[in-house]
Amino acid sequence: MSDTSAPSRGIDRVAAELAACLPALHRTLDRRVASTYAHPKPPEGRLLLLKFVAQQEGVTVREAAEALLMKPNNVSALVSQLTEAGDLERRRDSADKRVAHLYLTATSRTRLAEVRDLETAYLAEALQALTDGELDALGSALGALTSLTRHLRTAAH
Repeated sequence: MSDTSAPSRGIDRVAAELAACLPALHRTLDRRVASTYAHPKPPEGRLLLLKFVAQQEGVTVREAAEALLMKPNNVSALVSQLTEAGDLERRRDSADKRVAHLYLTATSRTRLAEVRDLETAYLAEALQALTDGELDALGSALGALTSLTRHLRTAAH
């Protein structure tokens, strides 16, 4: 008789460690960047929306809400705040005036690039302290983490 609980315990352990590790990694990197970045860091929701618009310029509020797993009215409020702050532009759709497409301002684009450069530099610095085996393991895990993210997003819909 086979013991099916052993694989389950392994999955539970990995799940628990990921749940603890990933937010800690994110917070640590976020704090490092915030300590050296020359501008005030926007709140998390605003930053997520800006990063998404940077990847998907011309996206609508509804599309952004779906992709970020947020309510459209919350994204709409963030868009209003970011537009007022000069970080985001709303451009009306030529065919449907009720629809707005979102674009970064030049300032926002520059600041996001600065943050991305800082994040990359801090991660590269930390990666240099790892062993070759640890680097190989992380490299191998990137595809699996991307797949895991995709599965979690699919399950959320």
